[in-house]
Amino acid sequence: MIQLEQISKSFGKQEVLQSIDLQVKKGEVVVILGPSGSGKTTLLRCINYLEKPDAGQITIGDLKVDTKHPTKKEIHALRQQTAMVFQQYNLFKHKTALENVMEGLTIVRKMPKDKARTISIQVLEKVGLGNKLDHYPVQLSGGQQQRVGIARALALNPEVILFDEPTSALDPELVGEVLSVIRKIAKEGITMIVVTHEMDFARDVANHVVFMDGGLVVEEGTPEEIFQRPKEERTRQFLSRITPQATYSI
Repeated sequence: MIQLEQISKSFGKQEVLQSIDLQVKKGEVVVILGPSGSGKTTLLRCINYLEKPDAGQITIGDLKVDTKHPTKKEIHALRQQTAMVFQQYNLFKHKTALENVMEGLTIVRKMPKDKARTISIQVLEKVGLGNKLDHYPVQLSGGQQQRVGIARALALNPEVILFDEPTSALDPELVGEVLSVIRKIAKEGITMIVVTHEMDFARDVANHVVFMDGGLVVEEGTPEEIFQRPKEERTRQFLSRITPQATYSI
């Protein structure tokens, strides 16, 4: 289980996260929705300490971290239990798809190369890139590069995979292939927190939907509750702009 308690973060005078509470059960897919600037990406980055929260507690399994006074060991442990899939892929341009996936296993996890290679091939095959092992990023489409990023996260076998708008940098015709892969791994019971603007994907895959605005959790619930019976006016305004055909039961 993952639990965030009173997570706060400011950049200068701008309060980006205001005492966020969130609970994610093991095997659950939580989708975070909200307008640009609502704090979604910052929240993800705080979970694995790419951004240092100003206050709050993060619990992942048996690990509980006071984010205001963490030790280096605790930060390392948090990062060991999470994996991030970025908007812009973040692949090493001078390494092949296989080498990109192996990197985290050999450098971070100190895994022998033979074992890392075996695992990396397996996860690349899982995301449909078994025939692209020796291709460099420049030889891959945006969708394929993002699938390498997903394979890299899967290889680490983390407690949770964090997806930061994984399709936002893709051409529209490539979005489907990436969402299809995420749907596939969601069915395997892998815990995921996904920031996305893909409403159909959120309805289809999420167990729990969180709507954020202004650094706050405005509303959360099941996909049916959020998309069909939102309680908050701000949620209804957002959904009506993103999905103009939406109708609600109030």
